[in-house]
Amino acid sequence: MKDNKLPVFIAAAVALLILPLVAQLFGNAWVRIIDIALLYVLLALGLNIVVGYAGLLDLGYVAFYAVGAYIFGLLASGHLTETFPAIAAMFPQGLHMPILLVIPLAAGVAGLAGVLLGAPTLRLRGDYLAIVTLGFGEIIRVFLNNLDHPVNITNGPKGIGPIDSMHFFGFDLGQKHELFGLEIPPVTNYYYVFLALVVASVVICYRLERSRIGRAWMAIREDEIAAKAMGINTRNMKLLAFGMGATFGGVSGVMFATFQGFVSPESFSLQESVMIVAMVVLGGIGHIPGVVLGAVLLAALPEALRWVSGELDLQRMTDGRIDAAILRQLLIAFAMIAIMLARPRGLWPSPEHGKAAPAPVQPAKPAANA
Repeated sequence: MKDNKLPVFIAAAVALLILPLVAQLFGNAWVRIIDIALLYVLLALGLNIVVGYAGLLDLGYVAFYAVGAYIFGLLASGHLTETFPAIAAMFPQGLHMPILLVIPLAAGVAGLAGVLLGAPTLRLRGDYLAIVTLGFGEIIRVFLNNLDHPVNITNGPKGIGPIDSMHFFGFDLGQKHELFGLEIPPVTNYYYVFLALVVASVVICYRLERSRIGRAWMAIREDEIAAKAMGINTRNMKLLAFGMGATFGGVSGVMFATFQGFVSPESFSLQESVMIVAMVVLGGIGHIPGVVLGAVLLAALPEALRWVSGELDLQRMTDGRIDAAILRQLLIAFAMIAIMLARPRGLWPSPEHGKAAPAPVQPAKPAANA
């Protein structure tokens, strides 16, 4: 069985490696769309730990995304040195921390924020947990929007920028490079970093799913009372799920900040949280291939519909009564409704477990000789 899968894995790896090189022939915008899709895959994999494995509905997941983005924005830009003279005196050349130091810092801070969110909500489930987490996400966004007075920390709605591009040992991913005469633009450089992170995240999620921790999460998801009766420390397992999922969001935020070169509170609205949850649900809750598929589809679908609305000139067809952006959102909603009606468990749901096996068929007894 493994021998049969090996050629498939090799073919998939080769296709993923050459994908941006082919896409950039049609314009860097298409490579950028693929980069954004990979960022959403990272976010969806992290949320899948909380929603898919532990069964905890989190509508404030974008807050951890914002925490990671703003940590890198503050530590890899000139904002703090321009605002605080003491920091400018300590770092005359500006505070530009390397990304390899910021990634573990952002993951740790986001994980701590996840634990702090999970601690007061241990007794909540379902709709009540969703409301509390939604409020947490909005609180973070409001803080980011207003922490520019009396001390300017986040620069408020104006955002932070410019932010340093990604550097690895002197290699600047924000610049064009040449490889065997082929020009590699910055969006293609970032693609390979994002792809490596997605592959690493998928491996981590698969290992978690098959570990004792993953089985404990699934037991809590199915029946928390029974899980507690079996000796599972449900409190610690829930906190671990919140913290582990939040670390994925923090790392994704760092990647987003260095990729965009600018962060502002508008990038971390409630709509983003709902979109990430929709990716997990649309693909298949708790199933890694389904989550990846859902994230790619929902990240690429708006851009595909943008092209369709431009080709058909939908705004002219409605005499300008409805903006093209609104029509695009309407088409996305109709597509999601149609998919969920046709596939209620998601496009690629996890195989069902726990069902009783069919009774074995008894062989017919030979007729007795008269």
